[in-house]
Amino acid sequence: MAGLGAVGILTGAKVQSALGRVLQPVTSASGGLSALIPGSDTFRIYTVTDGFPSVTADAYRLKVGGMVNRPLDLTLDDLKAMPSTTLVRDFQCVTGWRVPNVRWQGVLLSHLLDAAGVAPGATALAFDSFDGTYTASLTLSQARRPDVMVAYGFEGGPVSTPHGGPVRLYVAPMYGYKSAKWLGAINLVSGVEPGYWEQQGYDVDAWIGASNGRHDAPVS
Repeated sequence: MAGLGAVGILTGAKVQSALGRVLQPVTSASGGLSALIPGSDTFRIYTVTDGFPSVTADAYRLKVGGMVNRPLDLTLDDLKAMPSTTLVRDFQCVTGWRVPNVRWQGVLLSHLLDAAGVAPGATALAFDSFDGTYTASLTLSQARRPDVMVAYGFEGGPVSTPHGGPVRLYVAPMYGYKSAKWLGAINLVSGVEPGYWEQQGYDVDAWIGASNGRHDAPVS
């Protein structure tokens, strides 16, 4: 079973649940990306640390700060009390695999920006994971798209810990590495600060390309 988990054999949700109870993350030989328990459907689950960070729903906090007029310190209940949005989109990994028609529920990132008030001079967002390592970035215009959300719901239930819960970023038109899991902080900044994988050569503007069967270029 550990072997199956390490190579990412594709499993259904029930098998995923069973494996999740007995398997621990397995660190890859390269030391950076851990290879992990398989996810539901065709998800492969990744982390850049030695395991999955975990926080209870009651203890969770999302901080929105930096160049804002009104810093926010939000609980999970605070997020759920905001206007809710549901998106059903394919989830595409830069490594080539894709999961079709994934249902996400959460709050549009643009709504949080409006609630915090973007200060003059802010042009980008920096996202921090509460795993203490992972980071990601978006420009302000990308963050205001109607298909970018802070997600607390996944396939009709909560976002599980392996999938980045209790709250994660979901950037529908970009590759999965832009959708930061275990979201802990959003900071408005004066310019794009390349995230974890972007610092290692991945595209900063990670629009899903036509080479993978679709093209979600920016729209006005």
